[in-house]
Amino acid sequence: MRDWKSELDALVAEAMAFAGSVKVEIEGPRPQLKKVADLDGPSVPHDGSSERDQIRKRVESFKAHQERLMREREEYANSQLRRIRPITKV
Repeated sequence: MRDWKSELDALVAEAMAFAGSVKVEIEGPRPQLKKVADLDGPSVPHDGSSERDQIRKRVESFKAHQERLMREREEYANSQLRRIRPITKV
């Protein structure tokens, strides 16, 4: 078995020499971005209704969207089944 410590020392010395030969230019500080507006949370149009009403409307909208997606998936699956049924009948 070779002397692993001497190999490790040689590797470290080689790495340090390489690191010393590399020039790195550090950029100056980047300019600060201007804040457009300070918002506390996601923007929600305020139409005078309470938070509870807004939540109810969002939940209803989400449920309607999910039901539409389920209908579209079922219609697509049925259309695919109608398309392949004649092929699979022998």
